[in-house]
Amino acid sequence: MRVAVYPGHFNPITNGHVVVLRRGLSLFDKIILAIGTSPQKNPETHLAERIDLCRRVLTDFGDRVEVEGFNSLLVDYMRQRGTRFILRGLRTITDFEYEFQMAEMNHALAPDIEYVFLPTSKDYSFISSTLVREIASFGGDVSKLVDPRVAEALKRQYGLT
Repeated sequence: MRVAVYPGHFNPITNGHVVVLRRGLSLFDKIILAIGTSPQKNPETHLAERIDLCRRVLTDFGDRVEVEGFNSLLVDYMRQRGTRFILRGLRTITDFEYEFQMAEMNHALAPDIEYVFLPTSKDYSFISSTLVREIASFGGDVSKLVDPRVAEALKRQYGLT
């Protein structure tokens, strides 16, 4: 069984993330959406809440998608899960530069790990979780950018319901 890890902060998960996941499922039997924590990102939504929200959004994928959190080096998490494939989405050239650097660093730490890069749909290439949070915090409509459950969670988070 080919299993890939799709790591990220998913704060929140966007339609762009879901497109990459759906496309990844055409290449892999199973994908683990691995929600990482990072002191640099200072996530506004606690890890358990992000895990729960992602599980609800991705429920239609059944057992082909697993959602869990991790708080370690990605390569250590990969070894723990017994897989060697990392799935990452690309929106822009800037994403590619960052992802290429991360791929090279992770390859230096674990030469057996392989990256698979998939571009998101052009319809979602402008979406970032940061922009979605900013729009939602001002009461803007994010319903075309995220799943309805995410939009509702953001309204609650920012006290807009």
